[in-house]
Amino acid sequence: MREALHAEWTKLHTVAGTGWLVLNTVVLTVALGSAVAATVRCPTGGCDQDPVRLSLTGVHLGQAVVAILAVLVIGGEYSTGMIGTTLVAVPRRATVLAAKAVVLVSVVVGAGTVAVLGSVLAGRLLLPGNGFVPANGQVVVSLADGPTLRAAVGSVLYLALVALLSLGVATAVREPAIAIGVVLGLLYLFPIVTQVVSDPDWERRLQRLAPMTAGLAVQATTDLGGLPIGPWKGLGVLALWAASALLVGGLVLHRRDA
Repeated sequence: MREALHAEWTKLHTVAGTGWLVLNTVVLTVALGSAVAATVRCPTGGCDQDPVRLSLTGVHLGQAVVAILAVLVIGGEYSTGMIGTTLVAVPRRATVLAAKAVVLVSVVVGAGTVAVLGSVLAGRLLLPGNGFVPANGQVVVSLADGPTLRAAVGSVLYLALVALLSLGVATAVREPAIAIGVVLGLLYLFPIVTQVVSDPDWERRLQRLAPMTAGLAVQATTDLGGLPIGPWKGLGVLALWAASALLVGGLVLHRRDA
């Protein structure tokens, strides 16, 4: 396993474009979160906005870059034919997939931590100037606050789970463009489809199943009773999506020829 991990780390950090994808994950996440924190206002009478969730809005965009990075971890090898060399070097296919997952998650957690910390700092600095102050019934964004810390840690875990979901889909599909389309469809189109449902009960049920809607519930720090699903339960739903994708991808990798 050690040799497989070393090989996957070497491939990941030497492949052209990986560094830019990691950097863009951080930059785009912090940039969007900062833009939202700089523009949203809370009037003197108070507002029903969640300041922590506003600060972490950039995760909605950063996850797309994470998905592309994760798909290319194995999809790039299929498109170039390098997967054959990889499987000759490490014949145990489960070990190959596990090594890719460990290295990928390590990189995403590192980038996600920087991105989330930057977003939280931006929210702490920008939101008070827009009326998000205790006088208006709002708390100042701080990691010393339990719900804020949970939202921050949960956002990093969310990005890691999106990476694993994407890796599993790419392993099963093999074609990078199709895999990226499938993952982005699950993340962004699924919530839109739920809005079309006219029955409120079914809409709520679908929101509990949608990987992005359920997973990002972990960012909420206010009005938790109004959420379709609880914060940690929602992240658990995304974890089930990721585990299922990896299981299917692993079975396909095991049964098909490279």
